[in-house]
Amino acid sequence: MNKPKLKGGLVHQLPEDLVIALTKTKQITKLWENLTVIARNEFICWIENAKQDKTRARRIKRTVEELLDGQKRPCCWVGCIHRTDKKPSKWQQNVLIDKKPKDS
Repeated sequence: MNKPKLKGGLVHQLPEDLVIALTKTKQITKLWENLTVIARNEFICWIENAKQDKTRARRIKRTVEELLDGQKRPCCWVGCIHRTDKKPSKWQQNVLIDKKPKDS
């Protein structure tokens, strides 16, 4: 049986490991599909940003949990820095993009 084609994000494509988690139940799939394209993008970026496989797996699990809890965006995520339709905030530019050290 083929997995349903799920919608991706504004900038990020939907990775296969997330597709597997999102298609475990019809409820999870529906919750994902009802998100805005920007909200889906935020979840995907948050997952893709993980540096370790175990962190990535934990974020995928947490994405499903947060969707089931009614959340529309990843908790504690500053937002996607890859979007071209929106200028990054000053904090995102300094810390995430330019990787400037924190002022002492």
